[in-house]
Amino acid sequence: MARATVDLEFFFDPMCPWAWITSRWVKEVQELRQYSVTWKPISLKLLNANQTAEWYTDEYKRGHAAGHDALRTACALVDHLGVDEGNAAVDRFYAALGTQAHKNGRRDDLRDNTSAFINECLVTAGVSETLNQTGLTTFDDAVAASTDLALARTGKDVGTPILTFHPGQPNEGSFFGPVIARIPRGEEALKLWNAIEVVATTPGVAELKRTLRSKPVFD
Repeated sequence: MARATVDLEFFFDPMCPWAWITSRWVKEVQELRQYSVTWKPISLKLLNANQTAEWYTDEYKRGHAAGHDALRTACALVDHLGVDEGNAAVDRFYAALGTQAHKNGRRDDLRDNTSAFINECLVTAGVSETLNQTGLTTFDDAVAASTDLALARTGKDVGTPILTFHPGQPNEGSFFGPVIARIPRGEEALKLWNAIEVVATTPGVAELKRTLRSKPVFD
């Protein structure tokens, strides 16, 4: 059962630092505008399943596997708690996980001690550690279906985050990004939101891009 009214669907992989920064911008605007967000999986492990480039090292693969385990767990939260309460739990779980992995510099811990790390974040989120899905395949179909849905909306050759504005409405619009190096706050966050929403929901707009990136700032 879908949520009655959703203003934004945010597709994330918790291992991605850029998605984490974008998600904190979304939370900033959510507090200022009081809109509804649904948090949905998109798996970097699945997106890179056929990746053969030299940069895709074993370290990357283990990191993406850890992110996939966290997404399995997010699906378990929704399945166990129901759509609304489960989504709220995913919000808290992602907040806990991202804070530790990115803001507190523990990405290696998530990658190398995945189950214990996820348990820690589940406790912080106020939900049972029994929902930890590390190494389990129960929710793989759900993660794959959500990943496929995101790509059906944007096309392939993208990553995370993917945002869908006004899902299910006539003015629905999706795109990959925005990729931002720091978290906009206050009026700056609202201005960026307004601009991105216009771009996402304008028919015919396909891409805006520049490859220069600053070092990510998680505060």
